[in-house]
Amino acid sequence: MAPEIIHIDSLDDSRLDAYTRLTERELRSVLELQKGIFIAESAKVIERALAGGMEPISFLMGERWLDSLLPLLETLDTKESVPVFVAPMELMERLTGFTVTRGALAAMRRPRLEPADAFLRGICEHAGERPVRVCVLEGIVDHTNVGAIFRSAAALNVDGILVSPTCCDPLYRRAVRVSMGTVFQVPWTRIGSEARAWPHDGLDALHGAGFSCAAMALTDDSVPLDDPVLQHEPRLAIFMGTEGQGLGAKTIAGCDRAVRIPMAHGVDSLNVAAASAVAFWQLCPHVDNAYHYQPGRY
Repeated sequence: MAPEIIHIDSLDDSRLDAYTRLTERELRSVLELQKGIFIAESAKVIERALAGGMEPISFLMGERWLDSLLPLLETLDTKESVPVFVAPMELMERLTGFTVTRGALAAMRRPRLEPADAFLRGICEHAGERPVRVCVLEGIVDHTNVGAIFRSAAALNVDGILVSPTCCDPLYRRAVRVSMGTVFQVPWTRIGSEARAWPHDGLDALHGAGFSCAAMALTDDSVPLDDPVLQHEPRLAIFMGTEGQGLGAKTIAGCDRAVRIPMAHGVDSLNVAAASAVAFWQLCPHVDNAYHYQPGRY
C-alpha cells in the first residue's frame, strides 16, 4: 500500500513520541508489549531493515530527503498505509543527534526471536554440507562494539550470532547505526534463559546441536588461531567476551578449547570488535554467501 505523506510543523505530535520522547527501554516495551520497537537511522540502514523483513510503523524525515526516499517507500508491502512524517529541516535539527541520521528515521517493530535450538537447527540445515560458523557474544556492554561485530560478521561470512543474557541489545539505536544495518542481514537470536544459568544452558544448546565451542581467551593451554583443527571443524561456535574482563572462567572451562590471536610487541589482546574480525577472517569459509539463513523463511 502506498505510504501516507504527512507534513508537520511541530514535534509535539504524540505520534512522534518514538522519535522525540521515549527512552530506549520504553521503546523496547511500552508501545508493543510483546515485541517493542526500535529506531533505524539513515536511508541505507532503513533499506537494509526493509530488505531484512522488518515491519515499519512510521517514518520521520526532513523535507529535503523525501524525493530521494520516495522510491524506496513506494516499495512497501504492508496491509495498511504507513505514515511518513515530513518536517522542515530547521525543525528536524532540534532532534538530538539528528545530524548523524543522514536525513531519515524509521520506527519499526522488533522481530520475534527464535529459540536458540531452532535457530541453530535452521542455520545448519540451510548450510548443507559446508562448514557452519556462529559467534556467541558474552556480556558485551558497549553498543558500538556489538554493531562493529555484526558488520564484520556480515562481511566475513558468519552464519549467525547468538547473544548471551548479559550482552547489550543489537537493536539499540547506536548498535544498529554502527553496524550500518547489518544487524538485519546476519541472523541472530538470544541464547541462555537467564544470567544465573549462563553459560551452562548456552553451552548445552550448542553442544546438543553438534557445535565445537572455541573460547577466544588467553590461557596457558590456548591454541593459536591458525591451528588447522579449528579450520576443519564442521560446526564451530566462536565465543567473544566482554570488554576488559573477557570471557568468564566457567565459559572458558566449558568450551572445547581456548584460542588466542598471536601478538607482537608485547601486546596481549585486541579490542573485542577488532578481535572478532580477525577470528572471522581466519575461521569462516571464504566464499560468497549473500543469502543467509533467515528464521521463519525456510
